[in-house]
Amino acid sequence: MIFYRLFLPIFAENQTMKAKTPSESRTTQTDLVLPNETNPLNNMFGGELLARMDRVASITARRHSRRIVVTASVNHVAFNKAIPLGSVVTVEASISRAFKTSMEVVIDVWVEDRENGLKSKANDAIYTFVAVDETGMPVPIPQIKPETEKEIQRYDAALRRKQLSLVLAGKMEAKEATELKALFE
Repeated sequence: MIFYRLFLPIFAENQTMKAKTPSESRTTQTDLVLPNETNPLNNMFGGELLARMDRVASITARRHSRRIVVTASVNHVAFNKAIPLGSVVTVEASISRAFKTSMEVVIDVWVEDRENGLKSKANDAIYTFVAVDETGMPVPIPQIKPETEKEIQRYDAALRRKQLSLVLAGKMEAKEATELKALFE
C-alpha cells in the first residue's frame, strides 16, 4: 500500500509531462588537459576524466528534468585512448532515455588533434541520474522523444541495458525482460 501512495502519483505525473528531445538538454564542454591533471606518463588521469564526464552529464540531466539530480550509477566507462597533456578535450552528453524518475545519459569524449584540428573519439560512458526534490525523494521527469537514427538506437538500447541491470540485481525475472528476450528470438 505504501508503494502505491508513494509511486503512483509519480507514474501519473510522468505520463502528463511533455516529452523532450535529446537536443534540448545536450551539453558540451571543451577544455585543456593541464599538468596537474596528468599521471607520470603525461596522460590525463582517469579520475579527472570521470569527474568531467559526471559534471557534464549532471548538467544534461538537470536540463532535461529541471530538478536536482544525483548520480545513481556509472553503468559503463571505456578508456579507449590515452589523452595527453595539452590536449583539447570535448565532453558531450545527451539523454538516451528517460524512465519514471531516472534517466540514462550517454557521454562521448573527443580529443582534438593538435596539428590538423580533427577530432577523434577517445572515450565513452553511460551514467544514470535520478531527479529528486529538496528532501532527496525521487520525482517524475519528462520522457524523451528521440529524433535521429542514432538517438533512436540509443533509446532502444537503454531499455535493454536497464532490463539487464534489473535481472542481474534480482529485481526483475528474466522472463519479464521482454527487450532482452527479443534479441535471442
